[in-house]
Amino acid sequence: MRYRSLQKHYHIMLFPGIILLFIFSIVPMFGTLIAFQDFKIGLGIWRSPWVGLENFSYMFELPDSRRIFTNTIFLATAKIVANLTIPLIFAIMLNELRKQKFKRAVQTIVYLPHFLSWVILSSVISDLLLLNGPVNHLFEAFGFEPVMFLASNKWFPYIVVFSDVWKEFGFNAIIYLAALAGVNPSLFEAAGMDGATRLQQIWHVTLPSLRPTIVLLATLAIGNVLNAGFDQILNMYSPLVYESGDVIDTYVYRAGILDGQYGLATAVGLLKSVIAFVLIMTSYQLANRFANYRIF
Repeated sequence: MRYRSLQKHYHIMLFPGIILLFIFSIVPMFGTLIAFQDFKIGLGIWRSPWVGLENFSYMFELPDSRRIFTNTIFLATAKIVANLTIPLIFAIMLNELRKQKFKRAVQTIVYLPHFLSWVILSSVISDLLLLNGPVNHLFEAFGFEPVMFLASNKWFPYIVVFSDVWKEFGFNAIIYLAALAGVNPSLFEAAGMDGATRLQQIWHVTLPSLRPTIVLLATLAIGNVLNAGFDQILNMYSPLVYESGDVIDTYVYRAGILDGQYGLATAVGLLKSVIAFVLIMTSYQLANRFANYRIF
């Protein structure tokens, strides 16, 4: 009886959150009907004419569709790979430090950008990469010509990936540091007694201990392969770099909010959501198989 009473209290505690989830996540799902309509604001959802799959067929006929999907997959995949490897390397290097005060100071400094919005960080990056900014001054000092980084289709994708890693690698490294904290110190002592160098200890003790965490994060990241970072790119890109920087989310924003093509924008967003759902379920199965990770 006491267990049932506790369960009742937990359900009551969850009830306000469930209501908010229903209002802001479930109810808006009815808006996906727009993807199958020639939506008119004056007529609303219920009176706008139905067009079936016409918005989807029109989407694939657009010359931009292949470009935005290619850009999205490339940028998202590059971010996933970089945000898995760089935080791992940083966490291992930080774990090898013996001066705790310096270690905590470094961890705090690299952790700070995570709390800044892309509105602020994009302004900082733009100022750094201006034609007469500090980076181009450094280029000129070494005899190179100044570059318009944020207006170059060659440079823009790499700037997007690098800036995302710069913002998040300190936060992502915490997961690896937490996993390293659970490694038995006697393993390192035994390896040291056997004559293993620090590099050999990292290779034969640290990395194998982190393997379940690496596999788990990698498999779960598959579900984000179509999320290239809307807020980041929206604050950094311009029409000059649409060719290399335009992704699904920014295209939906322009088509729906700016151009008023609500049916097309909803169709693109719905297709992305369906693909993302399949990828999330696939990644969950992979996480369960290779890392023994389960939610339910």
